[in-house]
Amino acid sequence: MNAKESIVNGKAALGIEFGSTRIKAVLVDENCKALAVGSYQWENQLVDGVWTYSLEAIHTGLQACYKALAEKVQGQYGVPLKKLASLGISAMMHGYMAFNEKDELLVPFRTWRNTMTEEAAAKLTQEFQVNVPERYSISHLYQAVLRKEPHVKDIAFFTTLAGYIHWQLTGEKVLGVGDASGMFPIDCSTKDYDKEKLAKFDKLVEEYHFPWTLKDILPKSLTAGEKAGVLTEAGAKMLDPTGTLEAGVPMCPPEGDAGTGMVATNSVKVRTGNVSAGTSVFAMIVMEKALKNLHTEIDLVTTPAGDLVAMVHCNNCTSDINTWVNLFEEFAEAAGMKIDRGQLFDLLFKKALEGEPDCGGLLSYNYFSGESITGFDEGRPLFVRHANDKVSLGNFMRVHLFTALGALKNGLDILLKEEKVPVDKIYGHGGFFTVPGAGQKIMAAAMNTPVSVMDTASEGGAWGIAVLAQYLVTGAGKDLADYLDQEVFAGQTGTTLEPDAADVKGFDDFLVRYNKGLAIERAAVESI
Repeated sequence: MNAKESIVNGKAALGIEFGSTRIKAVLVDENCKALAVGSYQWENQLVDGVWTYSLEAIHTGLQACYKALAEKVQGQYGVPLKKLASLGISAMMHGYMAFNEKDELLVPFRTWRNTMTEEAAAKLTQEFQVNVPERYSISHLYQAVLRKEPHVKDIAFFTTLAGYIHWQLTGEKVLGVGDASGMFPIDCSTKDYDKEKLAKFDKLVEEYHFPWTLKDILPKSLTAGEKAGVLTEAGAKMLDPTGTLEAGVPMCPPEGDAGTGMVATNSVKVRTGNVSAGTSVFAMIVMEKALKNLHTEIDLVTTPAGDLVAMVHCNNCTSDINTWVNLFEEFAEAAGMKIDRGQLFDLLFKKALEGEPDCGGLLSYNYFSGESITGFDEGRPLFVRHANDKVSLGNFMRVHLFTALGALKNGLDILLKEEKVPVDKIYGHGGFFTVPGAGQKIMAAAMNTPVSVMDTASEGGAWGIAVLAQYLVTGAGKDLADYLDQEVFAGQTGTTLEPDAADVKGFDDFLVRYNKGLAIERAAVESI
């Protein structure tokens, strides 16, 4: 069946993912080959000290992204997008969206980027004896309890961004287990919330006499391949106000960007891992067994199938790089030169490969927001050097690529060197890897392990959730890892780069300087 027939006959699956700065939609055929892509740019807002997106922005972004995709389909294939085989929603994990019995949002959406939950996260980590990071939904809920926020008693349901959108489209209050694991710890033997820890939380808040138990207000956890409802008439109208899209589309469990990243890189098998590097950066490795010790730098989540994953997550990655690229772009325009933005990224990233292995002594921090791994509630991007350090373009760009992985490297050293978690394959995806070979080479140096980038990596999590949507209707009961190997990635190619010894040593030398210089970053936070 060709692409046009696949679309007309309703055999194509659609995935939509809400990233930090872009909402992206990918339509795929029965073999998960991308047929059309649409996107919409958006930005979070800092309102009263809270990073948030308004409900209006969420709904507007969803419709605009879908409209862009539908127009691409009409333009490329000459047919309207009326029928879908299946549909999936993905979004940034964690955060806090709490609703009352009237389905009203009680407080503005608190995204993963907020780090005001330090007290709650520390207390829950101690109580559960597993790491509960500041960005997790349960940390936000418990911090609201500790602050005695009046809305808490009125909560009837709380969820993530993906869970909210899925709920609006289907009426179902469910969540994929991978996204659910970023709300509350999961018991991988049951693929559901850990009952013992649920009871411990209820005991913790017993004195407040809330009219709910935690289990009552959490979304139901589902694994990949399970039915998660259908697109309702109201949902279809919300997604496509023109009324062209037909309702009744089966929907897969809504997932977080970590889970879709694993799918997009074929990294759901034990001893495989992936690094997703964009606005934030996280590395995930599917584990054979639990970690020996509790580490506050390591998060425990799951694959969309419910298998245990160790994650190192950092809030900051490419935002500061984008700022510097913007500056170079402005300079070029002021000099009367018009350089394509993609070519500019290509030029600057490749210059980083010409820099000295340790960046010539330069140091920078990309902390747009706090970074829990290194102990920061707030951040201040900065660049610092000795007077006699060599400020070449190569060294300058190299240090900004290095520092994008600085906090991540600290967490990975615990996972790989201290816990000795075995890894056979690492796959990279996200904006950091857009320029062929550049980000990949730097990542191989940071991890001291081969890093592969698949040809499909540029499609990212939106393609990953489209694959999960197609898996729902064409998986035929196959294990998710087998489905990916045999149906999706069979015959696909990519590139693998081995770590260069000089680069590895250079990154290690840089990391010593990075960790010692954290005092400078702390002074910047306190002084500016």
